[in-house]
Amino acid sequence: MKIGFAKPETPAKGALVVGVMEDSKFGAAAADLDIRSGGMLTRAMVASRFTGKAHKTVVVLAPAGVEFSRVVLYGMGKPEDMGPGWAEEMGGNVYAALASSGETEAALWVEGAEGKAEELAVIAAHAAYGALLRSYRFDKYRTKEKAEDKPTLKKLTVLTDKASTAKKLFGDLEAIAEGVFLTRDVVSEPGNIIYPETLADVAKGLTDLGVEVEVLGQKEMKKLGMGALLGVAQGSVREPKMVIMQWKGAPKSKEAPLAFIGKGVTFDTGGISIKPAGGMEEMKWDMGGSGTVIGLMKALAGRKAKANVIGIVGLVENMPDGNAQRPGDIVTSMSGQTIEVINTDAEGRLVLADCLWYCQDRFKPRFMVDLATLTGAIIISLGHEHAGMFASDDGLAEQIAACGKEIGETVWRMPIGDSYDKELNTDAADMKNVGGRPGGSITAAMFLKRFTNDVPWVHLDIAGVAWAYKDKPTVPKGASGYGVRLLDRLVAVHYEA
Repeated sequence: MKIGFAKPETPAKGALVVGVMEDSKFGAAAADLDIRSGGMLTRAMVASRFTGKAHKTVVVLAPAGVEFSRVVLYGMGKPEDMGPGWAEEMGGNVYAALASSGETEAALWVEGAEGKAEELAVIAAHAAYGALLRSYRFDKYRTKEKAEDKPTLKKLTVLTDKASTAKKLFGDLEAIAEGVFLTRDVVSEPGNIIYPETLADVAKGLTDLGVEVEVLGQKEMKKLGMGALLGVAQGSVREPKMVIMQWKGAPKSKEAPLAFIGKGVTFDTGGISIKPAGGMEEMKWDMGGSGTVIGLMKALAGRKAKANVIGIVGLVENMPDGNAQRPGDIVTSMSGQTIEVINTDAEGRLVLADCLWYCQDRFKPRFMVDLATLTGAIIISLGHEHAGMFASDDGLAEQIAACGKEIGETVWRMPIGDSYDKELNTDAADMKNVGGRPGGSITAAMFLKRFTNDVPWVHLDIAGVAWAYKDKPTVPKGASGYGVRLLDRLVAVHYEA
């Protein structure tokens, strides 16, 4: 969808969205229209029991004497609640209300509430951002979709007295949205389209934005001793890959780089410990962590973030052929630590083990944040509302939690500790890859911690949030792109030069 900004004026066609504050207090645009229509908007509000509560809408056919076709009254709520997150929800809801209305154009009139005029450009930019995020649609394989089922809205113009400033602010937000969309794209693709080689090719495309990209194949990883990652991949005809992305946005900085690591199991059958058939098709998005890291690198490069950032993704396919890893096999990780593989469906942690060790060994980063659709246990704990956060560094954990709350990608910190770590002990090797069923997401995190070598570290288990099972204001049903906005915010607020 095309987004534009302009000075306030009545549009010549399409839909016009105007705000109504709580307790039915019209904004200037709505008040003018109500007068011109002989009180039609007031009557529509009374008939609909609409009082301007936040994010409620009423659609009214345009009154006589105007060229546009309909008016959308949008509930603005209370002035003190208005802010960037509120504006994004407004933009997303406006798009949802008009997407399939038959309108091809719409204008959103953004006015400053009392005491909020100085924030008008920010509100306008974030309203456009929310609409853009909600407009995402993965429909490339729908060949017989009826025209009436397709969205019609192609253009949204945000009307504001601060149009030029809002447009400038929107530039960075649009770059972040493009990163989110890339993540949603690759997570949505089926496993016959996205597999280690093709996902590595997607990452290579970031070189156009100035990201340095290296791809390690099986031969290179074997030479490095990455037996944990390679063991997962050995049952697939698809060669595993590790992709290292570097964004050098602060070339004069002497600070160590920031590092983000993603699990990239492009399809997970469970291997020999095979999953039940029901729902296995969803395992195309078991590479959600890697998708987030690739999208994050695109967002950072797209907005020219002034930070030095490393992105590493381990890409494998977990299949159960005659050469597949067996329960009871013992593998040697790049760290030299040995792992008894009790369950081949606990494979993501094996991939991340070698990625984490490689990252800290080569780059000596300031911190490492890994993302993975790691455990079903985290969904039992937190549902689909929060990612599970496990951290060895309180300060970094607090920063991530605050950023998540600000932009609506929330995390919930989970405990870690030696008592959980002991569940990984085994007589046959240095560790086993699973603990017992109790605290499964926690023992998985403790497994990863053994490969961080005391570098400040956060693990985000995104199994419950990488896929949206229902529409949300800025996230349509499907791949959510979770984590791109959260981690971009972390970098922007705390770590840019």
